[in-house]
Amino acid sequence: MSKIGLRVRIEAKPEHAEELAGVLAGALTLAEQEELTVSWYAFRESATVFGVFDTFDGEDGREAHLNGRIAAALRELAPTMLATAPEIQRVDVLAAKLS
Repeated sequence: MSKIGLRVRIEAKPEHAEELAGVLAGALTLAEQEELTVSWYAFRESATVFGVFDTFDGEDGREAHLNGRIAAALRELAPTMLATAPEIQRVDVLAAKLS
């Protein structure tokens, strides 16, 4: 079981919400290329609020992800598409059921 993760809250400007939904859905291909990312989920909480939850076996994977292509894309989109800066929280995984 993965022991650590990230929970990211992302709020889009209303006029960019659907575009951001597409960006997050498309980011799955980038997540699949990250060898140290064990699991990756993108989700929608409301019309303009989205999130990402991912897990890693160690800190090296989490840091690689934070410095990877998905994070870089979000930083690039932030000034035009996001209402606020993404809220990134480091979390510890206490338990998980995967299948």
